[in-house]
Amino acid sequence: MMKSFTLFAAIIWILFFAPGGAFADWPEFRGPSGDGHAVQDQALPVKWSEKENVKWKTAIHGAGWATPVVMDGKVWVETASEDGRTMSVLCIDQKSGKVLLDRVLITNDNPEPLSNKINNYAACSPAVEKGRVYLHFGSYGTICLDTESYAEIWRRTDLRCSHWRGPGSSIVMWKDSVILTFDGADRQYLAALDKKTGETVWIRDRSTDFGDLDAKGRPANSGDMRKAYSTPLFINDGEKDIMISVGAKACWAYNPDTGEELWNVNVPQHSTSSRPVYNEKLKLLYINTGLGKPQLWAVRVDAKARGDISGTHVEWKLLKRVPKQSSPLLLGDELYLAADTVGSCVDAKTGKVLWSERMEGTVTASLLYGGGNIYFFDEDGGATVVKPGREYQLSAKNQLDDGSLASPAASDGALFVRSKGFLYRIGGE
Repeated sequence: MMKSFTLFAAIIWILFFAPGGAFADWPEFRGPSGDGHAVQDQALPVKWSEKENVKWKTAIHGAGWATPVVMDGKVWVETASEDGRTMSVLCIDQKSGKVLLDRVLITNDNPEPLSNKINNYAACSPAVEKGRVYLHFGSYGTICLDTESYAEIWRRTDLRCSHWRGPGSSIVMWKDSVILTFDGADRQYLAALDKKTGETVWIRDRSTDFGDLDAKGRPANSGDMRKAYSTPLFINDGEKDIMISVGAKACWAYNPDTGEELWNVNVPQHSTSSRPVYNEKLKLLYINTGLGKPQLWAVRVDAKARGDISGTHVEWKLLKRVPKQSSPLLLGDELYLAADTVGSCVDAKTGKVLWSERMEGTVTASLLYGGGNIYFFDEDGGATVVKPGREYQLSAKNQLDDGSLASPAASDGALFVRSKGFLYRIGGE
């Protein structure tokens, strides 16, 4: 690891996790390290139901599959009306479930149709840090609020694209910037904004080769072929910090400070929504290639790599039982996956499937690890809890009345689950 990345990681730990620091247990999609791991392996509940271990259950109007983010005793939730004409934020007290703020942030007279039954207008997860929360609704707008006064600090509504089937990529924080992903049918690009002012730091158009697809991305499914919903991941390649971003037809490595392209891997699929994960020990990056016939690729990370490395750096490919939407979970030498109704464990070095088991329902939410357990939340309100390992070990099966596609959050020994109509707090003191 380079000194810059080590120093940056140390600063993040001090700010967010050290005693007396600003304790952000779940600051963005997939948590503090962006990979689904709870802070400090905190103990989390294993068994619950509507009548057991649910501390509170707060109704949330509208629809949204954004992950809740948690900091300083507050839970932030994005939601939108079913027709997309209003987009809102709720701030909820972590202890009591009381709604502290319910504010419409954006109104739309003519929102772009979703064109499917899966997505909605509040699928992009927010991000929170000391003093600021960043709410993101794709090209409809990005707003920064003060976390104490709830005053608006800045907003941007000029970063546009045709989302075709709705936005889905979450906002992420990098040093003094927040980074947005716009993989639309008409244009595909990333933008870094200054955290304090919202001003543009850099914009980088993707240079993906889409072949003979129409430049506008509209005729005969070509809009889908250009679309993606993935969220970037920051890693270190041994010499420098890089940002991994999976789009349609390609995965890219960028310099997160400047937006400079470094290398890319061309993939056959589109519409990926999984966030990649990285095995630092093996120097392997695991990317989901998207819809159609999803594949999981293990890509060797090389500090000297430049340009197209598709033919030289792909170590293995998994072609069956690969998630369509859910992000994988990496624990040691094992990868854990949720492909619709099947959960599985894969050897991270070779791609060999170690076990596969049927879940209670379809799992779209990304996997979460904490307290020695892995959590599979499904669309019907079920949650299968298993022990990590190269053999299947069931810890518990749980059931709520309301299902979810949103990925869960963990904070202070509790799980926060955004269902179709509610925010649940499960466990914790």
